[in-house]
This record gives sequence, C-alpha cells and structure tokens, in this order.
Amino acid sequence: MIFSSDENLRNLLITISYDGSKYHGWQIQQNAVTVQEVFQKALYSVISQKPDIKACSRTDSGVHAEMFCISTKISHPIPCERLKAALNSYLPQSVVVLDVREVPLDFHARYNALGKRYVYKVLNREQRDPFYIGRALHYRYNLDTELLNKASKAFIGTHDFTSFCTLDKREKGDFVRTIHDFSVKRIGDIVEFSVEGNGFLYNMVRIMVGTLLSINEGKIPPDAITEIINAKSRDAAGPTAPPQGLYLNKVFYDL
Repeated sequence: MIFSSDENLRNLLITISYDGSKYHGWQIQQNAVTVQEVFQKALYSVISQKPDIKACSRTDSGVHAEMFCISTKISHPIPCERLKAALNSYLPQSVVVLDVREVPLDFHARYNALGKRYVYKVLNREQRDPFYIGRALHYRYNLDTELLNKASKAFIGTHDFTSFCTLDKREKGDFVRTIHDFSVKRIGDIVEFSVEGNGFLYNMVRIMVGTLLSINEGKIPPDAITEIINAKSRDAAGPTAPPQGLYLNKVFYDL
C-alpha cells in the first residue's frame, strides 16, 4: 500500500468502543438511533465535512464493541490527536474514540481486516445483576464450562457454516469461514465464549453460543457440532442467543 501524493487527502483509521444497549446497531437506519449516526454527527461537528465512512463490520441492535474500526478519507488538516479529543467532546458517553491514525489511501476498514474476535458474556448465577442488564445474558442454570470448552473445539477449522447463519439479503453465496480459536472460560460469575476467525456470517456467533447452551441443557449431544456443520441447515443448530451478551472484541490488521 502506497500513500498518495495528494497532500490534501488523508485516510484515517479511527478506532472506537461503544455500549450498544441504547442503539439499533451500527448502520444508519430510518426512525432508529444507531452508532454510525451519532459518530457521523460528531465528525461533521469537528470538520464540517461529510466523508465516506467504511466500517469494519455491522453490529446488530444491542450488540457492543470493545474495538470497532472505521476508515474515512478527509481533506481537513486537523492532527490525529486533536481529532480524537474533539470527537470525544461531541460523542455521547456510550461511545468513545480510542485511537486515530493515518493509513494508506487504499486502506479499507472492512476489506483489509485479517480477522475478528468476538466475545459473548453470560452472567451465570441465580440472581440477576442490575449492572449487567443489557451487557450480559443472565443464565441461572449451572454452566459446565469444561464440557462446553471441549465441544467448542469442533468449530475450529475451515467449514461451510450455513447451519450457523440467519439467511437474509445480506448473506449470499459463500458460507465458508475459518475459525482459528474457540474457548469457553469462567471468570467468577461471568462465563466468556470467545471465538476468533477470518470472518463471520449474520448471527453466526450468537447461533454458536445458542447451540452450546443447548448442549449444556442436554438438548443437543456434546459431540454433535460436526454433524450440525455438515448438515448445512439452520434447523440443525440451536437457537440464536440474545444480542446483549455479544461484543466485537478485536479487529486484526497488518499495519
């Protein structure tokens, strides 16, 4: 990747984090407040330009991001550190800019991503916790993390994940993805389902988690995941876990 000789045009990689519980996902929608909407308003307030914004992903309503990346080309000369501070002064408390840096003009936040890591958080105790409302799934039954961690390893590898995808207009053609790692671990009352891969289909992680929860409940055999993958049918997998426990945890780039 080579920087352009056009000194006025800059491509910026902006990394943000947000609590998605009050938003209808990332992408702008009619009659619903989204993260993209509040971010674009903040950016316009700072530079008085409406640049084209490229996002690393699309998160659904209620889903959170600990690391979400945006690339955007601007001609404004504001230094990166000043832009970061200015954006944070305009953004709501639920959204924060973590980093701003210049990248080559042909860099794209989505297409240059090498992979992503998602974490799904489950509050695993009898009583709910008001501080986790909207931020973790409350699951009152005992979770056998050793069983689920072992079962989750069947997801690792390159597979056709049709069984773990909600089919709609955004999913067409290739359903093959590579999962590099999947783990289930307990940290106190929180059980984290962590999955890393080169890409993810619509609702893929939430269906994976829902399937593992069905295994925990004895509704699906612990060794059935490979069979479910091979079925290439959404009906073969478990339910879609609710959105509030899902976090986009990290986006990987070669920069």
